[in-house]
Amino acid sequence: MAGHPRAGWRQAPHEPAIPFRDVTENTSCQAAAAQRVSTPSATPNGKPATARAGRLSNPYRWSAIDIRADRRSRPQRWHDAVTELLALQAEYATWHDALPKDLRDSVTAEALQAIIELDLDVLAAIMPPRGYGRN
Repeated sequence: MAGHPRAGWRQAPHEPAIPFRDVTENTSCQAAAAQRVSTPSATPNGKPATARAGRLSNPYRWSAIDIRADRRSRPQRWHDAVTELLALQAEYATWHDALPKDLRDSVTAEALQAIIELDLDVLAAIMPPRGYGRN
């Protein structure tokens, strides 16, 4: 091995230079990792798992979802929904008017025309009850 960069280095004829070793053979590391995962306090946020179980066990407790709930009255939500539908209908009418002539007979044009022909003024004229004798 005169041309080898490390002079005097020789390899035994019966052993490979670097033996093949699979990384999953290290069972001591696998056991330690499994032990860490199974610890009840090892949650992603560092809190004990019992805290989450306590929150889930009380169905009457306020949650972040309840706090962010929609606080508008039903008549206000109705009015907002009808206003949104009327705005969408106007957008679809603009889209339909902007279609090229070769797409006027397409399925898209038919769907847009059906939306435009809906009479949403009937919905806008409805005044929902306020409830609890406040009509």
